Amino acid sequence: MSDGHGSIELLRSTLANARREDRAALIGYFPAGFPTVDGGIAAVTAMVEGGCDIIEIGLPHSDPVLDGPVIQTADDIALRGGVRIADVLRTVREVHTATGAPVLCMTYWNPVDRYGPERFAAELAEAGGAGCILPDLPVEESGDWQKAAQLHGLATVFVVAPSSRDQRIATITAAGSGFVYAASLMGVTGTRESVSHEAQDLVRRTRATTGLPVCVGLGVSDAGQAAEVARFADGVIVGTAFVKRVLDHADDPEAGRRAVRELAGELAAGVRRT
Repeated sequence: MSDGHGSIELLRSTLANARREDRAALIGYFPAGFPTVDGGIAAVTAMVEGGCDIIEIGLPHSDPVLDGPVIQTADDIALRGGVRIADVLRTVREVHTATGAPVLCMTYWNPVDRYGPERFAAELAEAGGAGCILPDLPVEESGDWQKAAQLHGLATVFVVAPSSRDQRIATITAAGSGFVYAASLMGVTGTRESVSHEAQDLVRRTRATTGLPVCVGLGVSDAGQAAEVARFADGVIVGTAFVKRVLDHADDPEAGRRAVRELAGELAAGVRRT
């Protein structure tokens, strides 16, 4: 049995513990290899020290169609630095070993498909990974991945969006495990009220189809927004705000680590809803 079986249980228990504490889990995203492989590992470790419960390690991609300009910039820096899948797996391993937090890989399907789903699942589980978030893999085409993920005890997290019809949400959630990633289309440009309305409605519709925790990625960037989302979601996912802190301190990596640790602390306070 590979390490993944223990890691998916750790993911489930971490989400369950947050619920028992009457709060949302704080999930932090960060791309591997940014600003360097070692620098990324240090930054993510600081995020957990600051209060992140769960980590998503991004696999940098040359065509990150679903990511905004900040994460695209970080991916570009990582790719120009020569980041490889081995570096992504090393990041997962070292962060999980150093912090004990559940660590997932967030990746577009193409790199996994080229690497080989069975090989990728085996190596991710061996590195202590808890699962994979695959935002662009259609459920109908996920059979090979699902088989490999189940064999190695990995969660498969799919993404639902406000544009998803109820029947589609049901199909997606039935195929997933670990948690459901609810992405609000209004996350970048909408006002706070419209973001909240869109996301809250999506969480309600998703919960009608599944007992899995529903975690919201919204472009949340501060404690107030984290608290708002935590009122209706099981988890609050934050990525861009962490990456931006490191970009803002490009000349001083230690200051960048302090900044992400501090941001994680503020967000962790935000998700502890009353």
